[in-house]
Amino acid sequence: MAGADIKKIADYLVTAEKEKREAKKVTASLKPDLSVEEAYAIQQEIVNMKINEGHRIIGPKMGLTSFAKMKQMKVNEPIYGYVFDYMVINNGGALPFHDLIHPKVEAEIAFVLKEDIEGPGVNGAQVLAKTEYVMPALEIIDSRYENFDFTLPDVIADNASTSRVVFGTSFKKPEGLELDLVGSTLSINGEIKELGAGAAVLGHPAHSVALLANMLSRKGQKLRAGDVILTGGITSAVLINKGDYVTGKFDGLGEVSFHVV
Repeated sequence: MAGADIKKIADYLVTAEKEKREAKKVTASLKPDLSVEEAYAIQQEIVNMKINEGHRIIGPKMGLTSFAKMKQMKVNEPIYGYVFDYMVINNGGALPFHDLIHPKVEAEIAFVLKEDIEGPGVNGAQVLAKTEYVMPALEIIDSRYENFDFTLPDVIADNASTSRVVFGTSFKKPEGLELDLVGSTLSINGEIKELGAGAAVLGHPAHSVALLANMLSRKGQKLRAGDVILTGGITSAVLINKGDYVTGKFDGLGEVSFHVV
């Protein structure tokens, strides 16, 4: 795929994000035979564009981390994207609805690394040994595509639907925590909409970080100390609307919340 075509599609998706409007998926017209490798090249071009605009990467995120979702999408591994500084909403803060298209929220556990992690061959135990803190998070995903309708390459090219994130303010050392057993509830306006446990993320959230390190190693990249990594949804994603108050409660990790204005 030519560099000009990669840039054209990246511009198409970034424009949809900036103009807060739905776009037809890339495979509908621009590139029907888009491959996963080409999709990651488009994603990287989007990352480069945002960095050139002065934005900073907070860390990578994983998507499609439930075995059921992978089966549904007919894939054998998750996908990844990147969270930028402008995407972070303060815990308890406000999310302007007009900044997004059709946002959904899901509960996640985030890892903050104290050492670099470089694959291949990384496992969950190694990840935990190199993790400074874990904390609760709410990720707001917002596919730029009409009706959240996309193929696997489409969503990869669209930076894995990354949009906004709210991190909790309670930081816990991973030692002694059974993160696979951490239960979480996702509530909107006081009503529980979804619940789940850490094991929903590849059996254990640390496995998600390990797999991410191994996937990045194929491109000669690594996870870096200070990275804040979203490991994937403990719960399913729920559509949110103006006026909603959203709360995630995590056993032993605390709460995280925001409201939609």
